[in-house]
This record gives sequence, C-alpha cells and structure tokens, in this order.
Amino acid sequence: MKTIKNLLFSCISMSVMLISCNQKTAEPNTLSDKEQAEGWVLLFDGKSLDRWHVYNQTENNPAWVIKDGAIYCDPNNQSNKGDLVSNESYQNYEFQFDWKLEKEGNSGIFINVQEKPGIDATWQSGPEYQLLEDSHADFAIPQKKAGCLYTFLPQQNFVNTKSKGEWNRSKIIQKDGKVTFMLNDKITAEMDFNSDKWKNMVQQSHFKDFPEFGKNTSGKIALQDWSRGVSFRNLKIKTR
Repeated sequence: MKTIKNLLFSCISMSVMLISCNQKTAEPNTLSDKEQAEGWVLLFDGKSLDRWHVYNQTENNPAWVIKDGAIYCDPNNQSNKGDLVSNESYQNYEFQFDWKLEKEGNSGIFINVQEKPGIDATWQSGPEYQLLEDSHADFAIPQKKAGCLYTFLPQQNFVNTKSKGEWNRSKIIQKDGKVTFMLNDKITAEMDFNSDKWKNMVQQSHFKDFPEFGKNTSGKIALQDWSRGVSFRNLKIKTR
C-alpha cells in the first residue's frame, strides 16, 4: 500500500511540475526553450520598443505605448501619428503575433515595407495582413475580413475573430516571395508575389499608382496606426 501511495504521490508531483513548466512557457512575450532552440527571436519583450520605430522617423511617437505588457496604439492621443516599423528587414521568415482590437476596430500588418523618404506611408509599398474586429462595418466585405490579403483576396477559410478583449493569434510565413497568412490556426490567404497573377491584380487595383507597391519580397514589418485602439503582444520571428 505504501508503495502505491508513493507512486501516486510521484505522479501527482510530476503533473504539478509539468503544469508549472507549461505555465512558465505560456507567459506572454517570452520564448520557450524549444523556440529558442528552433531559432525564434522576440521582437517585443513586453517592456520596450527597442526593435521598432515610427515609419520614416527617428523617434517613436507617443501614440504608441506599452500597456499591460502589450504594444498599444492609443486612439485618444492626438499627436502626429504613424505606423510602427521593425528596425530590421526580413525576407524568408515565419512571423507570429497576438492581437486584439477595440469595438469596431480596424488595423493591419504590412510586410515587405520599403522605408524611404520618397515613400510617404507603409501601405504604399507593403501588402497588408488585415486586422478587423467583427463588429466593424467592413466585415461584410469579403476582401476586408481579418486575415485577408487586404482588398485582394477573401478569406481562404472563414475565421471569426475572438470575442472582444480576447487575443487572436496570427502567423505570416514568407519563403521566396510565396506568402501564407494564418488566423487562429487556419490559413486565410496565400499568394506568390513573384507571379503574374499578383502583378495583374496590382495593376487592376488602386495600388497601381504606387510604383513600389507589392514589388518586393523582402522588407520591414509594420504595425498599422488606426483610429481605434489596437494591441499587440508575443511578436516573434524565425528567419529561414
């Protein structure tokens, strides 16, 4: 009987240890031992914006703040705003991030952004991973739902965003110009930025007036400033 009790005690202790380990690795803005071994890098540690800056500016804008361990764009800040861009450029990578919006919120992630004085905004060069709260009026437009390649493709697989206040998890994978968007573990868009299909789509859109738009398969990542509050955390990247 004593042996059985000892065995049960050992099993319970092991379970508690496993739960503790899982809780530790689940803390936001951290990397697990496995992620570190796989080459993941944090782009936000929950404390500073050292890896980011406002597009075409040398200093960060006060509209972008750190709030409750997340990057938050304050919609009530009336300062001259701008999108937040990564300090580094990326080509072949897997980028993962959590996000949430306030009611009727709208934002986005731009990829392959070219930061140059002659390009006035991130969206003039970088295609957009759409972020949209389901209560927003644009939710009725197929090419503007969350996870879309904004204005170009409807969701490949329908995905609702999480309830207000809950975090969504997104992933962007790019390899040799072929990109995959994922939202809450479902693929929402796929495109080859080197393909004639993409080039034709751009030429038939209003982006045709911006010579750098969609022409690049490497560049910076940008978080869009918008009129409603948006929060980001767990921003991590693994280059290939």
